[in-house]
Amino acid sequence: MRVLIVEDEPLLADAIQRGLRIEAIAADVARDGARAMEAVAETRYDVVVLDRDIPVVHGDDVCRRITRMDDAPKVLMLTASAAVSERVAGLAIGADDYLTKPFDFDELVARIAALYRRSGVAVPPVLDVGDLRVDSFRREAYREGRFLHLTRKEFAVLEVLVRAAGGVVSAEDLLEQAWDENADPFTNTIRVTVSTLRKKMGAPALVETVPGAGYRIVRPSSGEPTP
Repeated sequence: MRVLIVEDEPLLADAIQRGLRIEAIAADVARDGARAMEAVAETRYDVVVLDRDIPVVHGDDVCRRITRMDDAPKVLMLTASAAVSERVAGLAIGADDYLTKPFDFDELVARIAALYRRSGVAVPPVLDVGDLRVDSFRREAYREGRFLHLTRKEFAVLEVLVRAAGGVVSAEDLLEQAWDENADPFTNTIRVTVSTLRKKMGAPALVETVPGAGYRIVRPSSGEPTP
């Protein structure tokens, strides 16, 4: 999952970004509405956490422009006002959800996860592939009932692959969906992450390398994956 945080309060923006990374969610930050529009045009985000009162371009205008985009990300609008009229106005201009400051971080994560599940084709929070179970809500994975001790990035990569439902995911798409804007596209970090993920999941391997194309999840009975 890739999230854009649009917030002009540096401490709050950084705190949200750090917290989301702990939850294995790739998160970028934009400090104003103009930069937010640039970021959304450059990168495919699943959810935009948008403060309503931001400089340069107001949050309302950012929300309107985002919702007019093809394959638009979901918008979770933040505001300091608890007035019902403010919430109604935010939803009326296209926001998918609304959260009042100050908020509980666990609630923010839960709302982001709910919006992510609603984006594109509906996908349940718990996914099973053979003897593999991936729980996106709890950020946990199991193989034959055995808990897998995955790093945040390993879980993020596994989640992207499982949600692709057997489709091939390119290295570029993995980088875009599981890493943030600070990732170096020229490193071998994806190959290393996939390799360690395979080892932790054990045999028979479920992650197949498709030469020249990327990676995909396969069921054990569908063939031997590329080492």
